[in-house]
Amino acid sequence: MAAAAIIDDEIVDPLAPRRNPNLTGHEAVEAALLAAHQNGRLPHAIILGGPRGIGKATLAFRFARFLLAEDGKDTGLFAAAPKTSLAVDPEHPVARRIAASGHADLLTVERGIDPKRKRLRGEIVVDDVREIAAFLRLTSGEGGWRIVVIDSADEMNRNATNALLKVLEEPPRQALLLLVCHAPGRLLPTIRSRCRLLRLEPPEEAEVVALLSQHRPALPLGEATALARLSEGSLGRAIDLADAGGIDLYRSLLGLLGDLPQLDGPALHRLAERVAASDDGWRTFVELLTGWLAQLVTRAAQDGNDTVPEIVPGEATLRRRLVTHRRLDQWVDVWDSLRILFSRADAINLDRKQVVLDAFLSLEAAAR
Repeated sequence: MAAAAIIDDEIVDPLAPRRNPNLTGHEAVEAALLAAHQNGRLPHAIILGGPRGIGKATLAFRFARFLLAEDGKDTGLFAAAPKTSLAVDPEHPVARRIAASGHADLLTVERGIDPKRKRLRGEIVVDDVREIAAFLRLTSGEGGWRIVVIDSADEMNRNATNALLKVLEEPPRQALLLLVCHAPGRLLPTIRSRCRLLRLEPPEEAEVVALLSQHRPALPLGEATALARLSEGSLGRAIDLADAGGIDLYRSLLGLLGDLPQLDGPALHRLAERVAASDDGWRTFVELLTGWLAQLVTRAAQDGNDTVPEIVPGEATLRRRLVTHRRLDQWVDVWDSLRILFSRADAINLDRKQVVLDAFLSLEAAAR
């Protein structure tokens, strides 16, 4: 695996979507994009939909590199043979400029920094999206495509969504919007109707394990397998979990859940302090707990048909035990109330340690 480089005191991740030249498992979608381009039937806006972390943004930048690298090439009698892949040499000038966020014909829209709180916003705001209209009014710097990548469309607030709709209603010629979207069904129907939807599917567990062995070679096979299961086929999420100590955190979390309806006070406080110490730890905790509760609800709705491979031994038994204490609708209420609690914690900057303690007190009450 290529190590992260440090340029001007900034750590540069070679796996960041705009820099990563590699993509596997999505050949059918790549072929559809290539065919649309070669047939002259490329739409003005495409939604790349599918679970988080499976390569949607990587594909968006891969396609952007391809289009911008193809700009200006001879298409006449002496044109080169049609391409069979979207791959572009990482040393190509276009690829290098995109990797450095320096291509004049590519705009990336993503969550920005909140100047008041000095931290990343929780959503894409209207001012971010308004940049798109201004960008598309400009003449292409190299006489070809102007491309916008929105990563991700799920993170737009209502005003930003409405601003995007105005752009989609009057698309300029030879402009392409690529919307990375984890849940396309949540987008406004008026936006979906103006875009072509291409769905990406998560890879098989064995493929995620193999890719993890490339990108995080120090991981033992058992831990890589656990991460593949925990990430539900999302390589990006598996890598994030590996870097955040997600398996160890998951084991601690399951240990506390396994004690319900009792709580191990010292262990709970240690977990809460660990989670509150960093943004990565907090986000990982919220993902793991809400994800596990969602799985609890799903298994209960399937009348106990629990065939999901275990990550920690005894998980299935624990789920079955908990659902015997409360009806399905009550566990749905618990899951929903905790999601609201965690959302409020981010929105108004609540004390994270206390939020973790409150969450487990709610679970303790539900398990009695």
